[in-house]
Amino acid sequence: MLAGTGSDVGKSVLATAFCRIFLQDGYHPAPFKAQNMALNSYATPDGLEIGRAQAVQAEAAGIPCHTDMNPLLLKPQSDHTSQVVLNGRPIGNKSACDFFSEKKNMGSDSSLITLHSSLRKEVCSAFDRLASRYHPIVMEGAGSISELNLRDHDLVNLSMARHAKADVILVGDIDRGGVFASVYGSIALQTEEDRRMIKGIIINKFRGDLRLFDDGRKMLEDICGVPVLGVVPYFKDIHIEEEDSVSLAQKTITAERGRINVAVVLLRHLSNFTDFDALENDARVHLYYSNNVEEVKKADIIILPGSKSTIDDLYELRRNGVAQAIIQAHRQGTTVLGICGGYQMMGIEVCDPHHVEGDIERLPGLGLLPTTTTISGEKRTRQVTFQLSPISPISPISPISPIGPIGPIGPTPSRPPLHGYEIHMGETRPFGDAPARPFAVLDDGRDDGYVVSARCMGTYIHGVLDNQTFVERLLQPFADKIAEGAKPFDYAAFKNEQYDLLADHVRRYVDMDKLYEILSHD
Repeated sequence: MLAGTGSDVGKSVLATAFCRIFLQDGYHPAPFKAQNMALNSYATPDGLEIGRAQAVQAEAAGIPCHTDMNPLLLKPQSDHTSQVVLNGRPIGNKSACDFFSEKKNMGSDSSLITLHSSLRKEVCSAFDRLASRYHPIVMEGAGSISELNLRDHDLVNLSMARHAKADVILVGDIDRGGVFASVYGSIALQTEEDRRMIKGIIINKFRGDLRLFDDGRKMLEDICGVPVLGVVPYFKDIHIEEEDSVSLAQKTITAERGRINVAVVLLRHLSNFTDFDALENDARVHLYYSNNVEEVKKADIIILPGSKSTIDDLYELRRNGVAQAIIQAHRQGTTVLGICGGYQMMGIEVCDPHHVEGDIERLPGLGLLPTTTTISGEKRTRQVTFQLSPISPISPISPISPIGPIGPIGPTPSRPPLHGYEIHMGETRPFGDAPARPFAVLDDGRDDGYVVSARCMGTYIHGVLDNQTFVERLLQPFADKIAEGAKPFDYAAFKNEQYDLLADHVRRYVDMDKLYEILSHD
């Protein structure tokens, strides 16, 4: 288990690295995180939902992702409540107080236990199933292991390590300062039983000359009684998909000359921002995040991303002027693409008659697509294979300009099938008597999304930008901005290369022989 002295110390990335290292060394590893809190999620091959980090770690391990890798996912909906996703399916919205105290009827004897207790049984069962199929299991903790007030309610840190009989490696972030206090304090505050499980320390995100920490390494070992397995330098040149929205604060926020500028609208409830990693690493593109009206207007392409609260984010866009800026920019030739919640916002209206998201029953959309969306309580999660609908040349810019006849659909040698996934609540259909103009046709024959022109379209498909075929279509109207000789970007090959680079980086600075020695003992 990679446990942490705090949040954002690098547990997820190190877990990804060890998944790839163990795979390279001939093992059959799998990731596991009992409880995850994140808006960035992913659909498994069997159409269920897990945290994005475990999907990335599974990819690094060379295996399909599964809900047993992240049996409990909490998706924040406000400062006080989260949607609870258990074994890939939502079971309701809960506050933290409900989470720990709500009673649940169990069995024919009508005995009552807390929801929290029943979840503990579920996450342990998921681990047991996973451990029967893979070895080793690379577990990830959450936040800090020294939150004493949460110890009795812990599902994901040392209580889970006890169930798994895991060797715990404590990760400390030296970049934020105070690493001696945070590492020593995290160990000292544990019970004697839990302290015995902590077998090693990794100091992460070191900047500068590693020799300057030689004395610090020995001091830590002396005061903690635990070996320091490695001091891993901070890196910027290896790109691994992030899960926490904390990373958004480090993203570019302004346009740039000389490349195709792509602005992702920075929503308050933005979800699945890994949708944009492929474009962000494409040398032809400068991608930035903004909710500044002037910066949004500078973009060649504006992307409205997914949202955990579509109506609330739409309301805010209308209030702060960004909605009008998007409409104005589109009239002047800017491409607008909506994904999932962003697709819903681009229509004529978003309706919530059953108050799934809140008290607002109807809110006008941006009017860029002739569609209407009704929010529902049922969530659709699944991986999809699809074909893009052919479109006519760029039509005159107008909110609901037609695109002409849709050509025949179906895979051909020149049009291989594309891949993505759906995670959404709601149904979108043409408004009034507007004709159906699907963005894509799925492998089961269903239509997805709506396309007005090459410069105005929306889709429910997350991961659509990971498909080179669609990216080329999206960038084509701005071909004059692409430097001569610039090549299309192969994102799948790029990701695989990054996992290998990450593994090499961690191998270089972590004593793998010592780690294997630790793991070899019962």
